[in-house]
Amino acid sequence: MDASTTALVMIGYQNDYFAPDGVLREAIEDAQQVAAIRQNTVELVAWLSSTPTLMVTTPIVFTPDYSELKEPVGILKAVKEVGAFKAGTSGAETIPELRRFGKRILEVPGKRGLNAFSNTELDAVLQGRGISDVVLAGAVTSICVDSTGRSAHERGFRVNILSDCTCGRTSDEQEFYCENIFPLYARVLDRQELRDSLRA
Repeated sequence: MDASTTALVMIGYQNDYFAPDGVLREAIEDAQQVAAIRQNTVELVAWLSSTPTLMVTTPIVFTPDYSELKEPVGILKAVKEVGAFKAGTSGAETIPELRRFGKRILEVPGKRGLNAFSNTELDAVLQGRGISDVVLAGAVTSICVDSTGRSAHERGFRVNILSDCTCGRTSDEQEFYCENIFPLYARVLDRQELRDSLRA
């Protein structure tokens, strides 16, 4: 992969998922898995910061009354019920470790659902930068990561999903998606394999 045409797209790196007191923290069963992908991702971002690789976060943020959600079901219903990702709250903020990289990480706002391309300028940003390879990291594997990965594939990007920088609701779910679902449309690799494959 050419670093100058590769983008790391980070999904869900917000306090409501990753902080110990995040209101959706328990949606991910394995606390060690959450801690590991947080650390792995920050290490990867630190390494990528010296390369031409585009790095993007795609936070999901709702207005206080969740008027964007019309009769939500599933995870979005749970988000509304517990008051997650509400604008102006600490839970909606990007985790502090990523905020420390400042403008080196581009924030693409507007995400209101599962797919990071929906209602955002993500596609335009990637196309405008000449990106051909999209690398996905974040939470949750079976929901936003999978939804965004399929959408990226349908838009003509080569999709790469980081097995050690994504987490499912359970360890079994994570393993199943990495072994059986993602390979149908993406390359699954870990962060070291990504580093090894990137050309400056």
